[in-house]
Amino acid sequence: MRRGPLANTAFSDDDHLERILRRGLRHIQLRPNLIDGCLTETGLDLSHHPTTPQQAQ
Repeated sequence: MRRGPLANTAFSDDDHLERILRRGLRHIQLRPNLIDGCLTETGLDLSHHPTTPQQAQ
């Protein structure tokens, strides 16, 4: 069973669908702990690890 903003929704047009999707994404963006938790569980890391350029030989 689907829960959340898309549950049992009949979108009237493309704009309606886009508004709902943007609202959901904005909700996630305002909760950085949600993204951090997902990354922690997957073992992924957003920290930047610069690589040293290799010189041509």
